[in-house]
Amino acid sequence: MTELSSKQRKILERYAHPLPAAVLIGGAGVTEAQTAHVAHCLADHELIKVKFNEFKDDRHALAEQLAAATDALLVRIIGNVAILYRPAEKPDRRRYEKELEQAQRNRT
Repeated sequence: MTELSSKQRKILERYAHPLPAAVLIGGAGVTEAQTAHVAHCLADHELIKVKFNEFKDDRHALAEQLAAATDALLVRIIGNVAILYRPAEKPDRRRYEKELEQAQRNRT
């Protein structure tokens, strides 16, 4: 999956809404440790929120950088929170795949 359709984004936004921020970006910015933590969180949860407490003006570029570094998709940035998604490596652990595939099929 290289790009999300608007319906797929809406599905993931709906699931991300009640989630707390898994990663906070503070004064140190996006470090290697932060990137590793994001990758670990994505491996555990597939869908996470990243909150920007600092660097709020650069949040778009930093969120894209995090997504690229972790092979994740940037679902959306809402305010100072970015939503990232990366499907689980094991197909039996994927929580959102069926709904996303259905939305993709209904698109065509």
